[in-house]
Amino acid sequence: MKLDKNSVIGFVLLALLFFGYFYFTRQGQLELERKRKAEQDSIARLAPKQDTSANLSSLPAPDSLPKAANGQLAQPGSGTENLQTVETDLVKITFTNKGAYPKMIELKKYLSLDSQPVKIMGNATDKFSYIIQTGSNATANTSDLYFAPGELSKKPDGSQSLRFTLSDSGKGHSITHQFTIRANDYMIDWTVSLNGANTLLPQNSLNMLWQVQSRQHELDIQGEKRETQIGLMEKGGFDYFTLGEGLNEKFDEGLKWIGVKQKFFNSTIIAKNGFSYADFTCNVPADSLGVVASTVTNLRSTFPASTQVTIPFQLYAGPNDYAILKGYKLDLEDMVNLGQGFYAFVKYINRWIVLPAWNFFDRMIGSYGLVIALLTIFIRLLTSPLVYTSYLSGAKMKALRPELDVLKEKFKDDQQAFSMEQMKLFRTAGVNPLGGCIPALLQIPIFFALYSFFNSNIALRGEKFWWAKDLSSFDAVITWKTSLPFIGSHISLFTILAVVTSLIISIYSMSMTPDQNNPVLKYMPYIFPILLFGIFNSLPSALTWYYTVSNVITLILQFVIQNYIINHDKILAQIEENKKKPKSKPKWQERLEQMQETQKKVEEMKSKTKKK
Repeated sequence: MKLDKNSVIGFVLLALLFFGYFYFTRQGQLELERKRKAEQDSIARLAPKQDTSANLSSLPAPDSLPKAANGQLAQPGSGTENLQTVETDLVKITFTNKGAYPKMIELKKYLSLDSQPVKIMGNATDKFSYIIQTGSNATANTSDLYFAPGELSKKPDGSQSLRFTLSDSGKGHSITHQFTIRANDYMIDWTVSLNGANTLLPQNSLNMLWQVQSRQHELDIQGEKRETQIGLMEKGGFDYFTLGEGLNEKFDEGLKWIGVKQKFFNSTIIAKNGFSYADFTCNVPADSLGVVASTVTNLRSTFPASTQVTIPFQLYAGPNDYAILKGYKLDLEDMVNLGQGFYAFVKYINRWIVLPAWNFFDRMIGSYGLVIALLTIFIRLLTSPLVYTSYLSGAKMKALRPELDVLKEKFKDDQQAFSMEQMKLFRTAGVNPLGGCIPALLQIPIFFALYSFFNSNIALRGEKFWWAKDLSSFDAVITWKTSLPFIGSHISLFTILAVVTSLIISIYSMSMTPDQNNPVLKYMPYIFPILLFGIFNSLPSALTWYYTVSNVITLILQFVIQNYIINHDKILAQIEENKKKPKSKPKWQERLEQMQETQKKVEEMKSKTKKK
């Protein structure tokens, strides 16, 4: 079997880029593994963190606010918790009057591992709260205060409004939390209104504490943790932090929104007037607890000095659906990982090419497996000029094989001379030895774009195709309890098909290229697909299915182009014609030949010295 060294260069570069991508994207998970034992009790140790930059005791003491019944400004514990539920076609939201915030949000169209609706918030530690001053040097946390039971009203546009009020008996101090829930919308409008804000919130700022434990919703919790991030929009644009970075970040100004993004869902708080300060910490509990991340966020909203203040917020709790998030025109769609980090540029391939094509086929076909197949064909059509150029270069190399074999026999003991003569032959024949690998390298961004696309596409979640029960996860056909190095605790059938078809392509390609004596280069096409198995085995079955279809198309194209499109006699004639034309050496080739000639002379001198 034969192998072109330049094609192997393409394989090696592809491998380096491929493994480099996974190395950097998985460093966070490796860091988590090192910390996991030390963080078994991380949830229990999470204590509410409140910004204390406003020294309340140093301010003039307001009039003492009375203890009173439920719904009045009071010390903690002087009321009764009342739960109220608001439903739409998309969500079911349970509000509590103790602190007046959404205690649990259920997404009715998406199911979690327990076959129940996905829940955003709902844990005992999940809450929104802030500190108010209730008397002379006395403060209280709103999460411990009982607002009056919510007043629910419906508006003509179909939206629902829920209003919670906390007030005193005659001083004119009050706090109102008003929530607006619209039909067919995951966004909740939340307005905080205060009368007597100058005494309730000294220094003209509301310091919000947001605590949330993000539950496990996907079968592969380690994969879900890899995809979980803290995303935010600051004055410099969108930024994100992966869980493995030991998160503890601060922002002094310019923050518009911040959210906890899991693989397919996110909860985000938005300040219409921006946050003047923010900090967050994030711990990652053990996998056995079923919690992806525990996050504590402090947010400060500053307002002009006034007795009456209204602070508008919004809460998003819903799917990482690119179209839905983009519709809010808040750049929330950046939370969907269509390309980040070193490969951030591929997000434009996804946004401008892959996503429109996907939506087009999705409207036509009911099966997502077939949609992926059609998307694969579409992409291969786009890249077909590159593929043809690659195969044409391979055909030219094959035509030169007899002459290369003669050179190899002639200079079998002098590899340096053989390389020089080989370059001369390529130049006189008008053949570019890199013509076969450059088109392949240009397709690498497409692969990484699709890797990001299939990993983040919520439409695939729970969708079945053949034996795959969920196209957004791996299609395990064999499983076992103990995780093994390289392959984990399962075998994915689509991964096996992708690896087998890759091996067939390698074998076919090697038969079309010149001979190669270097054993490393000779067997690289065999080794590379096997190495891919260790990575592909844990990837979404949608991606491995795409790769399998793409490989089958490659085999068909290779056969058709090599046997029915490329005219080998014409190529030979063109090569002979090129040999007759005068050639001028490119500068890079001149330098290369000079280096080779110098090295040859050095070797000759060393050889003569040894003989003496």
